[in-house]
Amino acid sequence: MSGTFVGMPAFPAAARDAVHDPTLRATLRHATHTIRDKRARAVAELPDWQRLREAGKRVKDHTLRHLDRYLLQLEESVVLAGGTVHWAADADEANRIVADLVKATGEREVVKVKSMATQEIGLNEALAAEGITAYETDLAELIVQLGHDRPSHILVPAIHRNRGEIRDIFRAEMGAWGRPAPDGLGDSPAELAEAARLHLREKFLRARVGVSGANFMVAETGTLVVLESEGNGRMCLTLPETLISVVGIEKTVPTWRDLEIFLQTLPRSSTAERMNPYTSMWTGTADGDGPSVFHLVLLDNGRTDTLADEVGRQALRCIRCSACLNVCPVYERAGGHAYGSVYPGPIGAILSPQLRGTTSEIDASLPYASSLCGACYEVCPVAIDIPEVLVHLRERVARQGGPGHRVEKAAMKAASWAMDRPAVLAAAERAATRTRRLHPARLPGTAAWTAERELPRIPEKSFRDWWKEREE
Repeated sequence: MSGTFVGMPAFPAAARDAVHDPTLRATLRHATHTIRDKRARAVAELPDWQRLREAGKRVKDHTLRHLDRYLLQLEESVVLAGGTVHWAADADEANRIVADLVKATGEREVVKVKSMATQEIGLNEALAAEGITAYETDLAELIVQLGHDRPSHILVPAIHRNRGEIRDIFRAEMGAWGRPAPDGLGDSPAELAEAARLHLREKFLRARVGVSGANFMVAETGTLVVLESEGNGRMCLTLPETLISVVGIEKTVPTWRDLEIFLQTLPRSSTAERMNPYTSMWTGTADGDGPSVFHLVLLDNGRTDTLADEVGRQALRCIRCSACLNVCPVYERAGGHAYGSVYPGPIGAILSPQLRGTTSEIDASLPYASSLCGACYEVCPVAIDIPEVLVHLRERVARQGGPGHRVEKAAMKAASWAMDRPAVLAAAERAATRTRRLHPARLPGTAAWTAERELPRIPEKSFRDWWKEREE
């Protein structure tokens, strides 16, 4: 996985700064509560929602168990439809493939559909190093790009920005990237949208190369699918002469019929709509219709390693709806940047450490960025048991060791030794009760546990002594 965001402080340090930003917290609270309330109403319209959820889970699990076969079928279908398939083992290889394909066209700029996979590998930065400019065309991604910022939400990358900040970004930065913002630009949604529309229209009409991801890839037909709400994606997918799609291998579904499940669950879980305003599908190339050259870059970048983990692999079911972010009390207070990854929130806390490994400080901290309340599992449209994977990854991090984990391991061994010896345990309990008034509220060396909580007060009697007196 790209190191674009690695190097940030671990989650606790980054979150500590975020929770002291009252503007950020107010913006996040309003946005996430609005989205999740709308989603709840949209989901309630379907009496068979739980059956759809289970069906999506089963299709994804079946596909992951037989991914080798379906990827080969997908490659054959894409080639038969006139496309070219490239296999990328990691971010560097994927970036090199895309850069070479763009340079082969003689172009020095591309227009992009919103894509988590290309953010994951740091494609924009890699293209810039080759002298190629990538223009984001999704409104929120445009805001992030013009603001020299990072996305903080899967569905709404600029969720941390308010309207006044967006207006100021447009006024200051649009001119350096193309058509400047209109004079006297205000902060109403209509004015901001119109400024973005005018700025992007000239790029759509000029671009000869488009870059996209995909929400789904259908193995039996070689069809790729993009769901979006603005229409910018369709412009990028149809106007350029060359289209390059970078897609994670887990986005495969076996058949066209399987797609029907996700076309019901994804819109309702993400944008709270019955269906997306724009659902674009393309199969290879066709004379006189859309791009004349199509390249599909199949991205691994840690997914095969994740697939090998029987517990952790369920993270690959994710269809990037972002519902888990909108119900997570931790995300609501800390925001997306604290996760140090393009995948924030609960899904990022289990996906990033698997794709990147848990050797860095920030990735080792992500499995602990949760209260384990389970709200994320309840709203997931493909029933990913995120709390289960979080606990599983915490065990993996603990096995790696480190000062805190070594102390914890020693404490657990000491407790186990005492509990195996009733007389020793009873003596320790009596000593604790007799010295209870001398106990500090926080034990030295346990700041990670006690910084935000006090130790419980020791009772006057141990349960063992209370029970003995009761029986007598």
